[in-house]
Amino acid sequence: MPGQFRDPDALRARAGVAGDPSRDQHFLVDDRVLDRLPEYATEAGMDTGHVLEVGGGTGALTDRLLAVADRVTVIERDPDLAAFLESEFTDSVAEERLRVIEGDALEVALPEFSASVSNLPYGISSEIVFRLLPAGKPLVLTFQAEFAERMAADPGTEEYGRLSVTAGHYADIEIVEHIPPEAFDPQPAVDSAVVRTTPREPEYDVPDDDFFMRFLRAVFTQRRKTMRNAVRNTVHISGLGDGDAVVEAASEELMGRRAGNVTPAEFARLATLAWEVGDPGEPDA
Repeated sequence: MPGQFRDPDALRARAGVAGDPSRDQHFLVDDRVLDRLPEYATEAGMDTGHVLEVGGGTGALTDRLLAVADRVTVIERDPDLAAFLESEFTDSVAEERLRVIEGDALEVALPEFSASVSNLPYGISSEIVFRLLPAGKPLVLTFQAEFAERMAADPGTEEYGRLSVTAGHYADIEIVEHIPPEAFDPQPAVDSAVVRTTPREPEYDVPDDDFFMRFLRAVFTQRRKTMRNAVRNTVHISGLGDGDAVVEAASEELMGRRAGNVTPAEFARLATLAWEVGDPGEPDA
């Protein structure tokens, strides 16, 4: 409903901030987009008992999350903005419906949460999403559009890569909206997108999650080469003691493909084979 929430520009004026691209600080100011972000969570039936927001900024999204959530925890690394959020939403803080954690979302202990709805700082997109995904909770997150498209990509497409496989290991990934630069102030130099993730168990088994992720990281560093060469050339990353044994035990057809044409289930079977015959250990430091 128009006028129901705090005006994003008025919030920035009260906070005394204009945004700083050099600090990855782009404020989402389009009311229509801000209104839709919590809706992407509620329409999917996400549990909004305790919503985590990473990068609260001046609180335009926080305001909307408080309208749909029982509790909201915001992590904000800028100490001035963290103090502003506590002051601006003093009633919600007093009611223990809002908690503000000042700190870096990559370093602070994450609270237990039922869902996360966040306009993420793009510079930490990869690191923070892989802190959140293993928690097994649904997410609604804004990313640089290119990053979002790589998260949601299918095998055989140009965008498909390690990010696609690793994100899809934890959840179904869907892009629910593209956002133009004009929705932000200062405007970023790129388009953005909203991604919704629905946690689920993968349709395959892996012997060890850490090894699977390490194996993916290894072979995708040589995505232009055949899997045969990629497995052999990256044992210092994967930690395999015997890459040749893996190549010899795997199918010729699979070893002749490139990583961008291997499905997640095929990667899982290959990682399992590598675990069994490749003498896995720790990667080189």
